[in-house]
Amino acid sequence: MNNQQKLRSHDWFGRKDKDGIIYRSWMKNQGMPNDLFDGRPVIGICNTFSELTPCNAHFREHAEMVKRGVLEAGGFPVEFPVMSLGETLLKPTAMLFRNLASMDTEESIRGNPVDGVVLLTGCDKTTPSTVMGAASVGLPTIVVPGGPMLNGKYKGQDIGSGTHVWKFDEDMKTGKMTHEDCEFAESCMSRSIGHCMTMGTASTMACMVESLGLTLSGAAAIPAADSRKKQLAQLSGRRIVNMVRENLTIDKILTREAFENAIKVNAAVGGSSNFIIHLTAIAGRIGVPLALEEFDTIGSKIPLLLNLMPSGKYLMEDFFYAGGLPVILNELKDHLHKNVVTVTGKNHHENIKGNIDCHNENVIAPLTKPLMAEAGCVVVKGNLALNGAVMKPSAASPSLMKHRGRAVVFESIEDYHARIDTPELDIDETCVMVLKYVGPVGYPGMPEVGNMALPKKLLQKGITDMVRISDGRMSGTAYGTVVLHVSPESAIGGNLALVQNGDMIELDVEQRRLHLDVSEEELAKRRAAWMPPKPAASRGYVSLYIKHVLGADKGADLDFLQGNSGSTVTRDSH
Repeated sequence: MNNQQKLRSHDWFGRKDKDGIIYRSWMKNQGMPNDLFDGRPVIGICNTFSELTPCNAHFREHAEMVKRGVLEAGGFPVEFPVMSLGETLLKPTAMLFRNLASMDTEESIRGNPVDGVVLLTGCDKTTPSTVMGAASVGLPTIVVPGGPMLNGKYKGQDIGSGTHVWKFDEDMKTGKMTHEDCEFAESCMSRSIGHCMTMGTASTMACMVESLGLTLSGAAAIPAADSRKKQLAQLSGRRIVNMVRENLTIDKILTREAFENAIKVNAAVGGSSNFIIHLTAIAGRIGVPLALEEFDTIGSKIPLLLNLMPSGKYLMEDFFYAGGLPVILNELKDHLHKNVVTVTGKNHHENIKGNIDCHNENVIAPLTKPLMAEAGCVVVKGNLALNGAVMKPSAASPSLMKHRGRAVVFESIEDYHARIDTPELDIDETCVMVLKYVGPVGYPGMPEVGNMALPKKLLQKGITDMVRISDGRMSGTAYGTVVLHVSPESAIGGNLALVQNGDMIELDVEQRRLHLDVSEEELAKRRAAWMPPKPAASRGYVSLYIKHVLGADKGADLDFLQGNSGSTVTRDSH
């Protein structure tokens, strides 16, 4: 940055009038000396710490490490909280509040005297929400991912957070596991600080921000309990100060080419299908056009290189020891845009130089011998999903990728829970399970219920997968042949709302087709008789969300949050 260029924080702390006295004086009650207000870069540390967000409960320590780095580089660190979204506890779904947390982040950054921002993120929605908010302001921004838990260990085997939840649930239903065993396994699965150690959405988001260039190299895979995670936080604190001096703003990093790189990397690591909805929302904030179909055209032909649950065998700790995301970036070097700047001021290939060796090819496969030739998420369309729906082939059953079956319809999540394990449910393994009204408007918030558990009577027969369709999402830790994000959603009159028991549904992933075998005349008759559900709320944020949320194919952001407002605030508070 040119020494003559005034920092944003100067409009607060550099003033010689009444307002300047107020801005400086009240900060000094924390013991801050005069020289902190001498024009040095002020760095906001956006902390998503919360004990109600277990994955982020260690962030107080991370914030202190970032502060240390900021001070070492000659900056002025100031920590502030924003709404924290805990995937495991928050009802009805953390996704309902992603946009609210993004608003909290955006306004906290814009309204305060900060020149650059460090985002402390971990649990699923804390990463996209804070990045969305920061993108809408446009200051220099760096992300410090909180890191995954250590591998789960249970009776001599590695177990993965989330992924083994579904397995343990099935084992209890079939009598393979007792409740006492499951209670013991809970502690074995979550045995350290950090977020899910499978390639669930939290790990996917960490890989996303690294592939976008928003973190220091290698940040995504370092376990939360590893001392090198603290080192990364400290180094990030140093780096953000220089990013301010260089005026390396977030819009210079989040380019169209960076988004395309992230899509390809997500395919190679077997990332969560939730990646689609979050990256689309971030693109909408920064002003980069990104259509749903492009996740398919750009990413679906990329091979799977990472052998991690739920698409594989290993866990994030193993990924780190094998070399982490730099190895993946190196393997994909001929597929990626090379001249994209990252938070270092350099491109990925310069960042990873000297750190590209794979230390375990069982975990990270070379491009010449991939685990799956084509692994990226696909987009299917048809009269059942006119705007598209998504699937994750690496977590699905190859035998079900082309399937025609009879619809078994659940009109709500309550209907599903009430009937799924009843002996009289008319269902077999050839059927297609359909769940309605779990989209952004319908639930509200689009929860992770799309990977419906199979009926107990089919699990007892040894059936492990069926085609399942909904306008909801599924956890990145989950697996199965599941069609998600159906758009338009059922609550706003999408054809999913018109499906009836006994209708035949065809899924053809190769042809990208999802078809309801019902005539247009019959659909028109059903639509005329259809009544939209009563809104879930009539006041507060939830009511605002229902009225303004965009479809899943548009990232489920609020319509009035598209784009950005910049960092300028023209009026003072006194």
